[in-house]
Amino acid sequence: MKYSKNFYQIKSNEEIFSKVKDELNTIGYYKLPFQDTSNIKKFASNVSQKYIAVIGIGGSSLGTRAIYEFLKHSNNYSKTLHFFETTDPILLNSTIKDIDLNDTLFIVISKSGTTIETISNFRYLSSLVTIDKSNCVIISENDSKLYSYAVQNNISTFVIPKDVGGRFSVFSAVGLLPLAIVGIDIDNILNGCAKLHNSFFNNGEYYEPIMQKARFLVENKHRFNINVLFSYSSLLESFNKWYIQLWGESLGKININKTKQALTPIGLIGPIDQHSFLQLIIEGKRDKTVTIIKVNNFEDNTKIPDTLNEIDGLEYINNLEFASLLEAQANSTIQAIQEQKDIPCDVITIRTVDEYNIAKLMYTYQLLTSVIGQFLQINTYDQPGVEHGKIILKEKLKFS
Repeated sequence: MKYSKNFYQIKSNEEIFSKVKDELNTIGYYKLPFQDTSNIKKFASNVSQKYIAVIGIGGSSLGTRAIYEFLKHSNNYSKTLHFFETTDPILLNSTIKDIDLNDTLFIVISKSGTTIETISNFRYLSSLVTIDKSNCVIISENDSKLYSYAVQNNISTFVIPKDVGGRFSVFSAVGLLPLAIVGIDIDNILNGCAKLHNSFFNNGEYYEPIMQKARFLVENKHRFNINVLFSYSSLLESFNKWYIQLWGESLGKININKTKQALTPIGLIGPIDQHSFLQLIIEGKRDKTVTIIKVNNFEDNTKIPDTLNEIDGLEYINNLEFASLLEAQANSTIQAIQEQKDIPCDVITIRTVDEYNIAKLMYTYQLLTSVIGQFLQINTYDQPGVEHGKIILKEKLKFS
């Protein structure tokens, strides 16, 4: 008797964990928490320009922006990051107005070295100011055309390893270099990553939550195919965008059974989106999981003053700290969701606003994505759908 099948079975946690551990030998992002940062810090310490222009898109900018915008409001950095991501001409020129081009370091980031958006913006900026070895650094793979251009023009370079995908590259020079230049503690960032890495791979406190969440999402992917990230701090808005790319580009794939997989990411900001999307969550179709992210300590005691008392009925907010109000809003949303009893909801609490904690959060989501990819039996690290669109674009531009 012979037996064959054309479907796949969801494997045990132990088998999936073994497969993820096997990736340690082939997938480069797992090594990044333990890298030597001395060359990055040495370069950063010698940068004299006030404005730092990050020219890149997708994985070449989203992670850097997520960390920078989480930290910048509670720190007084002497330098500022400015992101040239889009080919929207109005935003491009508006961003240029925010900087002094003659006091700017240009960091050009493209893994392939031929990203149309990045090279287009690089060309445009080069037409406005001389960009050379004195005010430019290039981050790319070491055999790309962009890297070769840098070598030919004696421009400083940092390498994106071949085995580190763009959306997993924030903890490489892609993110660490611009962050170090503005004064962010990149070693503390990597400490946060290493804490998660070691805990997960040594069956520590973070192993079980990641494995349980991954299994639940995969086992219930047909019922709950929309994954809502509800971040209760505007500091996390760019983190949400990074999450959307990581989740969508990694997990929207065709698996070994030739079945299209789709866990759709949505990023919300509380309390703003309480006044819109929460209605859909509470009374809409039960096709969504919800993850609430809270910050435990903003280290900011700004209060609502005891004024405008002629507006009756809100006396209970007098002298209340805004951080406490935000906490109460998050907890009220959690309670409202939990009282429905049929909406899967979990809560992540960030201890405070610093490098260590944002890195722990982001590395957690990278690990979670990798584990889900193994459960789904897909290639988590390619993006053929994106590449198809790039091919069409290049053909259209060539013959337009």
